[in-house]
Amino acid sequence: MTTMTATKNELVQLAEARMKTALTTNSWTDRQKLALTCRILFEGGHDSGLAGQITCRAEQAGTYYTQRLGLGFDEISAENLLLVDEDLNVLDGPGMANPANRFHSWVYRARPDVNCIIHTHPLHIAALSMLEVPLEVSHMDLCPLYGDVAFLKDWPGVPVGNEEGEIISAAIGDKKAILLSHHGQLIAGATIEEACVLAILIERAAKMQLLAMAAGEVKPIPEALAREAHDWISKPKRHSAAFDYYSRRILNQHNDCLL
Repeated sequence: MTTMTATKNELVQLAEARMKTALTTNSWTDRQKLALTCRILFEGGHDSGLAGQITCRAEQAGTYYTQRLGLGFDEISAENLLLVDEDLNVLDGPGMANPANRFHSWVYRARPDVNCIIHTHPLHIAALSMLEVPLEVSHMDLCPLYGDVAFLKDWPGVPVGNEEGEIISAAIGDKKAILLSHHGQLIAGATIEEACVLAILIERAAKMQLLAMAAGEVKPIPEALAREAHDWISKPKRHSAAFDYYSRRILNQHNDCLL
């Protein structure tokens, strides 16, 4: 078909229609996708010893999969994930969950649209969090985060109590992400794929912001264009395609994670 005279809106609709059929859907289980995400995040600079958690809703209401306390993200496989309830009682698997997973239960209770939560302390996010300034989204590539990142300025302490769950779940509101001062970041994704992609992106955003702040003042981008880019990039098929790309890369080094 001829597209040289089509409007931007028509071209967007055409591209979205093509993506629905041209981009394939992966066949990994949720446990395998969680394990892949852990390895992807490890290689993406999200490792901080044993700090950080990843969860996704399991088949039974009020339960979710998470990693075992004592294992690093680079050691997580589909087989060694735990199944826990919202009180962190282990329903399947050896060991215990990270006690800090408690605030995940609060977010899941408040957000039925969320199916995967990623909380990590990557280097640049952690550095930016020390400045007590919000994340600034001022580049096209970062627009999936535009208007979708909350900010918690006051550090509530170690997130193992119900108080921290109440504070963090209230602070993130209906957004996809939150920057936690003196702490790290949290992604609340509709899918594992979306959560993984946004976690990679928020660390890149923090790195870019720190570099830009060192050189001068970060300039804002037009709101209308930023929201247009947000909606254009934030498509399930695009998130899935990006996740599949990251997974292909990681499986060259971490092919044991699917076991």
